[in-house]
Amino acid sequence: MLNRSEIDGILRALVEPTRRQILERLSSGPATVSQLAEPFGMTFAAVLQHLQVLEACGLIRSEKIGRVRTCRIEPGGLAPLADWIAERRLPAERHLDRLGQILAETDQSPEKNQNQKKDEPQ
Repeated sequence: MLNRSEIDGILRALVEPTRRQILERLSSGPATVSQLAEPFGMTFAAVLQHLQVLEACGLIRSEKIGRVRTCRIEPGGLAPLADWIAERRLPAERHLDRLGQILAETDQSPEKNQNQKKDEPQ
């Protein structure tokens, strides 16, 4: 069973555009906090707060070596959210498949009636 608080944490983290941009940057490889802060024009402390949110929900991990903190994306970080989406997608797809079948049957019915009328003697 999926942990709803875990999913809520991931969604809260992803709602912020800056955090999504940080994740996009980290998807190309590890980066130091300074490298991550550079394009945002915000204080180092503000970037650290964003990183703490991402780390707390398991989307990234960081390690400090000396005075340098390096962050990297956590490979399975989005898995709980992906699982939650998949659980909701499958029933919806089944409903859409069934709707498609019903519509296909409805579309074929008038053709059969038209063909039957043509074949009947007048």
